[in-house]
Amino acid sequence: MIVTVREIILDTETTGLNPKTGDRIVEIGCFELMNHMPTGRTYHVYLNPERDMPPEAERVHGLSNAFLADKPIFATIAEEFLAFIADAPLVAHNANFDLGFVNAELERVGRNRLPPDRTIDTVDLARRKFPGAQASLDALCRRFQIDTTHRTKHGALLDAELLARVYLELIGGREPGLTLDSTSGDPTAGPGKTARSAEGGSAPVVRPQRMHEPTPDERELHAAFLATLKDPIWRRENL
Repeated sequence: MIVTVREIILDTETTGLNPKTGDRIVEIGCFELMNHMPTGRTYHVYLNPERDMPPEAERVHGLSNAFLADKPIFATIAEEFLAFIADAPLVAHNANFDLGFVNAELERVGRNRLPPDRTIDTVDLARRKFPGAQASLDALCRRFQIDTTHRTKHGALLDAELLARVYLELIGGREPGLTLDSTSGDPTAGPGKTARSAEGGSAPVVRPQRMHEPTPDERELHAAFLATLKDPIWRRENL
């Protein structure tokens, strides 16, 4: 039995830092992963925040009052947004920030809040993997040599795409189940753990058999993902 894991990389742009004092979402970007591979499906919308844009926020994302004036309000897109994310885990950078804004918008339109336990925070992942190092999206892109030259300002969909690449690196690279360190192999504890003997005995935990031949759809998704990589080592000459 092949288990399909769907995850949504989520990013928002806002009028400020605190939804409790009236700040609102002005852009939502979502990027879909299926079994840790990008599917090409995205959700992106600009929103009229129904309030003025502070100059300091506009300097971050470049979204002006004039640009947002004819954009939809959150109430008109709430259903399609919820339909896109469905029940998938939400991966976000500083997840409490994005989830706080999304929940504030949902409450305004009479919808239930999204629970914190469905989020995966890449800031937390980065701090656990690289204690003491910078954990901003820009710093992690530099660490993993992810090209950001086309990113002149913050943008929800662009940042979600960049975060998808960072997330895959944080969970063990583009093939997270193939981490070859001294603790690899425990199917019950995730990537980077070894198979342990059963409690009180010597019988090892056995990884269940799986099909290794990819489907045509998986080959197509893999080829599309490889096309996004910058200077992959296997294409270099004279190594």
